[in-house]
Amino acid sequence: MKPSHIEHIGIAVKSLDETIPFYEKMLGTKCYAIEEVKDQKVKTAFLKVGQTKIELLESTDPEGPIGKFIEKRGEGIHHIAYAVEDIKSHLKEAEESGIKLIDQQPRKGAEGLDIAFLHPKYTFGVLTEFCEDKS
Repeated sequence: MKPSHIEHIGIAVKSLDETIPFYEKMLGTKCYAIEEVKDQKVKTAFLKVGQTKIELLESTDPEGPIGKFIEKRGEGIHHIAYAVEDIKSHLKEAEESGIKLIDQQPRKGAEGLDIAFLHPKYTFGVLTEFCEDKS
């Protein structure tokens, strides 16, 4: 496995309206996109720092993954995402090396990326995401 770069860092937040202005001021940049990913029950906002994106994640349903995360752990870093080419081969390689996959196959994520998650119990407590830009 050899990602090309950190694609983004996902941060779970209770309210995009409250956190976007904070991050814009702290990072000296503007939020460039807000998008709802209905099947993941989340609304996302993106800011860019150099080549890396910060993805703010607000739950649209308390029973969704971000809603459950905030209920259990509070706001904070949710995941780290790595940009890869050929996401399917990265998933296969991860599984063959003993890492449990959350997603057996890639699915559509924010910004039209193909995404897949690795289970944090097998990645030293870090929810890890692979992202592939097919555009």
